[in-house]
Amino acid sequence: MKLNGWEWIIILVIVLLFWGAPKLPGLAKSLAQSMKVFKKEIKNPEDAAKADKPAEDTSSEK
Repeated sequence: MKLNGWEWIIILVIVLLFWGAPKLPGLAKSLAQSMKVFKKEIKNPEDAAKADKPAEDTSSEK
């Protein structure tokens, strides 16, 4: 499903009505940060897996 120009304008108007113009910069900033984190985790999935694992105890008990 491909959106045309008019459909994007209608979506933008609806977003403006729901959130209002003052809140849109904060919304865009949080969306951009979320996308940045998502792309970073997609590029390096093993780094994300290491961050999720709890640190193992390396001290030796006798």
